[in-house]
Amino acid sequence: MLKISHSPLFPHPLPAGHRFPMEKYELIPEQLLYEGTIEEANLYEPEMISEEIILLTHSEEYWHKLKYGTLTAREIRKTGFPYSERLIRRGRHICMGTIQNVRYAQQHGIAMNSAGGTHHAYRDHGEGFCLFNDFAVAANYLLHLGEISKVLIVDLDVHQGNGTAAIFQHDPRVFTFSMHCEANYPLKKEKSDLDIGLPIYTDDKSYLHLLQNTLPALIQQVEPDIVFYLAGVDVLKTDKLGKLGMTKEGCKARDEFVFKTCKANDLPVIVSLGGGYSPQLRDIVNAHCNTFRLAQEMWF
Repeated sequence: MLKISHSPLFPHPLPAGHRFPMEKYELIPEQLLYEGTIEEANLYEPEMISEEIILLTHSEEYWHKLKYGTLTAREIRKTGFPYSERLIRRGRHICMGTIQNVRYAQQHGIAMNSAGGTHHAYRDHGEGFCLFNDFAVAANYLLHLGEISKVLIVDLDVHQGNGTAAIFQHDPRVFTFSMHCEANYPLKKEKSDLDIGLPIYTDDKSYLHLLQNTLPALIQQVEPDIVFYLAGVDVLKTDKLGKLGMTKEGCKARDEFVFKTCKANDLPVIVSLGGGYSPQLRDIVNAHCNTFRLAQEMWF
């Protein structure tokens, strides 16, 4: 059975004019249930991650600022969110969902987070709508337990996974691959193990050609035990923050290729949503739902 972690929603609505589309986190599971792609049994609410696990990735100083609400005004602005204790709790649930999804993926081949993909969070600060780095937290926890020895992070969000790259810059156990729009946030890129910076308006054909000529060879090179896949839909040409030129069909083909490649190599894959900022909420929801539909079709 496809397992999908679905974390409790944080304060809603956000202040007027806030550009981060929070509604998608409610609407994606609702749409999947409505159309019959999933049932209630597919969804589960993850536990809240412990401080001990957080501190395997994030600094004690940063964690205490989050815990006690002592971030400076500048640090809060950098995250893109107004600070709230409920927001921190939600982030802890999201991280635990990614960890719990590893267990499900090891059993069934794939598991998915209805949020997450918080790749702009660094060890010692948050930015870009990201407070905790769920992939980094999960990977570090598994490595700490000795359950895995090599991780491949495939980050196909339109923005470079700068926080993830920085966290694992000197850790050979985690290979970070980011394929993103070069002329986009963050202005200062970090160094992933492999970065592919795409020109603006890159279309489906060019994007898929690059991915198809990169990912299979990368898996053979890295020989990972597990794959974390960040499936951002901000690659769409309709996206307000994206700058690429992909269609929903191209975005779906991207996910399908990643899934087929992981499945062919018998690799468990853990999926988090990442970004999506198209003006029409239905475009965001449908593109994200395609990722879940493919997982259900291909594994179950």
